[in-house]
Amino acid sequence: MVTLYHCKGARSLRPLWALEEIGVAYRLEMLPFPPRVFAKEFLGINPLGTIPYFVDGPVKMTESSAICQYLVEKFGPTDLKVYPGEGDYGAYLNWLYHSDATLTFPQTIVLRYTRLEPEARRLPQAVADYGAFFLGRLKLLDAALEDGRSFLVADRFTIADIAIGYALILAESLKLDDRFSDRIKAYLVGLKERPGYQRAAAKE
Repeated sequence: MVTLYHCKGARSLRPLWALEEIGVAYRLEMLPFPPRVFAKEFLGINPLGTIPYFVDGPVKMTESSAICQYLVEKFGPTDLKVYPGEGDYGAYLNWLYHSDATLTFPQTIVLRYTRLEPEARRLPQAVADYGAFFLGRLKLLDAALEDGRSFLVADRFTIADIAIGYALILAESLKLDDRFSDRIKAYLVGLKERPGYQRAAAKE
């Protein structure tokens, strides 16, 4: 059985959601956030102290979108994967990487300087700048949804939607969602209505 180390609201929601959608048996280890501060014993498991941390026998992984890709590759076939012969394969991979490198990264700066740092070390200018950076990078997503589609690629729900969906859920928690377009708001509502997402959220 695979094991996922998870904190409520963290990027580990991506693989947790994917596990629920695929139906893979797993063990969930819940930790306080950030675990490197509040669960120092976790450093003996993952020296980085970061979440997610995923274990499948000798396989150990720390990157949320990569874990999702691993799951659909190993535990398929599944419609959550887009295959190399499909026309949207390149777009599928791009959204997986875009989700963290472009959309989640600036939000981690906002999170750090609004909630994690002591009051004296908080940086309102960094929060404003990186919040705006994130919102500006939503243009690609907004354009992809302009035809009213419910999912990003291949006319079906895939781990690309899980990866991007988490970035939007994080933005909600950081109060960055007030400038979401109507298309993005509707897309996120649809994702959160999925039973797989609701099961994952309940387990947090």
